[in-house]
Amino acid sequence: MKLAIQADKEEDHFDIQTRVKDLEFGEAQIEQGQVDGLDRVVEGVMKAVSYARKEEIQAWEQEIVPCEHILYLEQVGEPTKLDGETLSHCSECELKENLWLCLVCGNLGCGRAQFGGVGGNGHGLSHYENTGHIASVKLGSITPEGNADVFCYKCGDEVSDPALTEHLHYWGINIAEREKTEKSLTELQVEQNLKWDFSMSSEDGTELLPLFGQGLTGMKNLGNSCYLSSAVQCLFALDRFQKRFNSVGNNSTDNVVANESDPAHSLEIQLRKLADGLLSGRYAVPDETYGPTDESSVKYQRGIAPGMFKALIGRGHSEFSTMRQQDAFEFLIYLLEKISDMCKATGREDPTEIFRFQTERRLECGNCHKVRYRTENQENISIPVPARRLKAPDQVNFDDSSAEVTTYETISIIECLNIFTEPEQIDYKCKSCGQAAGAIASTKFKTFPEILMLNARRFQVINWVPVKLDIPVDVPAGSLNLDRYMSSGPQAGEDVVDAKDDEDDHETSETSSFTANEEALVSLESMGFPRVRCEKALYHTGNSDVEAATNWLFEHMDDPDIDIPLSIGSGSTDSVSLEAVGQLMDMGFSDIQAKYALKQTGGNLEASVEYLFSNPDAGKQEPEEQPQSVTTKKSEPVLLGDASLPADYALTSIICHKGGSIHAGHYVAFINKPISPNESDWVLFNDEKVVRGGEAAEMKKFAYVYLFQRTR
Repeated sequence: MKLAIQADKEEDHFDIQTRVKDLEFGEAQIEQGQVDGLDRVVEGVMKAVSYARKEEIQAWEQEIVPCEHILYLEQVGEPTKLDGETLSHCSECELKENLWLCLVCGNLGCGRAQFGGVGGNGHGLSHYENTGHIASVKLGSITPEGNADVFCYKCGDEVSDPALTEHLHYWGINIAEREKTEKSLTELQVEQNLKWDFSMSSEDGTELLPLFGQGLTGMKNLGNSCYLSSAVQCLFALDRFQKRFNSVGNNSTDNVVANESDPAHSLEIQLRKLADGLLSGRYAVPDETYGPTDESSVKYQRGIAPGMFKALIGRGHSEFSTMRQQDAFEFLIYLLEKISDMCKATGREDPTEIFRFQTERRLECGNCHKVRYRTENQENISIPVPARRLKAPDQVNFDDSSAEVTTYETISIIECLNIFTEPEQIDYKCKSCGQAAGAIASTKFKTFPEILMLNARRFQVINWVPVKLDIPVDVPAGSLNLDRYMSSGPQAGEDVVDAKDDEDDHETSETSSFTANEEALVSLESMGFPRVRCEKALYHTGNSDVEAATNWLFEHMDDPDIDIPLSIGSGSTDSVSLEAVGQLMDMGFSDIQAKYALKQTGGNLEASVEYLFSNPDAGKQEPEEQPQSVTTKKSEPVLLGDASLPADYALTSIICHKGGSIHAGHYVAFINKPISPNESDWVLFNDEKVVRGGEAAEMKKFAYVYLFQRTR
């Protein structure tokens, strides 16, 4: 089953007139009969399906599938016809809407509070917790066609029920007589994503000042694309990205386009197109059709619609190719990886280098006390934000409009960095002494990046649902000094294991012989997660923290390989599958291109196809002329970042998320940038709306992603 929300079309809102102009001669208007064959050209152009139209066709679609629990659902008790009084309100309270019927026993309970004022006290969830009855249907969503919202509490997700008619008939409900009276979960989610808005007025009620001009262009929301817009705005506010994709001279966009055979499918061209649109100022002009609905004189810009870029960058990705809301931090990492791969394949300058640095991991065996140092390449760090409640209500409210909201103590970003770098006890089997006595591990900076990307982790699992906590983080208004987090390296008196003797220790001790923490594994399995998923979660989160593993499971539950058993090893990418090479060659790629793409993607055939389409010039040179692989020999380490001190940073931009769920809500970006020749200020980029950021100081406390620029 698929649910879809149709997008508005331009024809529904505008009267469109078409004229033909000769741009070479002062835009003189031409009548179609004046030039032979012009009618056919115009007709062809008008009938061509644009990217905007393609996006309208697939506007917003979510696939709902059955789960094993609903397929083998057993109903209990004698078949009974529920009367109208029983179905009129919640069995535990007087709520008459947002009612969920238990398909197992026929109990009627209210749901949780939803966006937009839909009430709920969670009695349906309480019924599941007390009885274990796993499936309910939302009464107001049932249609005569057999569609309805069915929720599986065991899976924690919406599912479809192929036998819904029979399950409802068990309780005397004739589905053909039902009328849909309430919005479905999908409709509520889409409405929430489209209506979430950050305040566009100051504390005194004055509308924030719209900004126009160079570097101040907004991006139109394509449905659920605010995550993309906020990430892209932050990148193109950086000098390195501006110079790389908005360059002049021999490397100008005109010259690059002239040498590109398929601009629509070239990531290089689409990034340059974005740079021109965002930085030129041509599209950052007031539009009379955009602005408040009252008589206010405030007008916004229309912005640019990144339809082709979104379609290209998401192609082949199970999530970013959809119209669903995504995680802005995950997308930013994904985008940087794609840009880096493209630059390596074409030999052009890689602007993502400004994010790279190295950390040094120190492990001291708890038995023999030998110390190991390992250098790890990084592009960002995720810092934990401790939750210390100031007010703890009896239950968590999912409705942001509720008056009863949990508040938290303000946490300094210094404390978060202290937690990130402080020593911790981990499970560890030492290669030197052979004992599994654990180890003391700590991570510090070995070098520092030009741009430091920090992700503030504020999510916590409550009632089986990952919920964002509004924990304020205090960020220094001036400079942030990181000197104290610089690794000092091996110290006198330490029994340090030589790196050459220990080069495979990481894989042997922590990977190849990985054994999941039995206690943590039991805890995760008791929550209903499959064993394969639990082992993966523990492997990726340190093999001890159940909460961290649970968060990982919720964040990766949609990964296409989530149910594939953990495969660990240091397999070489130097050799590739001849079968995979043959399949790529059957698609029209050369032998060199096929092998190169497979090496770049670790042998993944699907990823290789996507890589070659995104980088059509990759592998066209002879092998010896190919750009160096990202993997370097251990004997020739490459130093990423800068090890010099002082390491002072200033906050340059933030990405903020509004909403209680990681799967919904709205993203915006606040960027500190010039707004006139002599003045800089914080600017709010809220899709196509670009205004002087009145609440930037407050939003810094609740940012999801922080970008700091090193100051010299």
